[in-house]
Amino acid sequence: MNILHIDSSALGDHSASRRQTAATVAELCADQRETQVVYRDLAAAPLSHISGPLLQALRGEWNQALPMNAELRAEVLQSESLLHEFQAADVVVLGAPLCNFSIPSTLKVWVDRLLQVGSQASAQDAGRPAKRVIVAMQGACVISKGSPLALQQESYFRAVFNHVGIRELEIMHSDVTRQAQAA
Repeated sequence: MNILHIDSSALGDHSASRRQTAATVAELCADQRETQVVYRDLAAAPLSHISGPLLQALRGEWNQALPMNAELRAEVLQSESLLHEFQAADVVVLGAPLCNFSIPSTLKVWVDRLLQVGSQASAQDAGRPAKRVIVAMQGACVISKGSPLALQQESYFRAVFNHVGIRELEIMHSDVTRQAQAA
């Protein structure tokens, strides 16, 4: 089994979403004999935002008469690598902490790149078995299961992964504030 493990919290060891994704990956690995894990820490190694030229190149709209510089070529290759990581995974474990009523911008950039290159490749992936995606949503009490903010984030992730052909998501919620108060 191939697992893509993505963390995006800037809180490092103090992050509840990192603890949740690590526990989930450990549980998945314990259930399988041969597991390969690809880990991407979007806070420690953030991706650059999509520029106009990069968007054109990813969409195949690049004017071939214009020379593509090395930096742009590297960005295109990185985007293709992100898509390959995603496509090669049987399970994606994604840490999605609450950050100013949304997801961290580092995670949004990963999603943007996946959608740009992934929407073109999703038809090629259509014959492949369904991918399992687990999203660990963490945050203050406002993101507890069923809250308006949790529903908003769930809707966002369902739309994103539906766009690349994934219909089933597993959403894990953690109400960090209430857990700390109960302790």
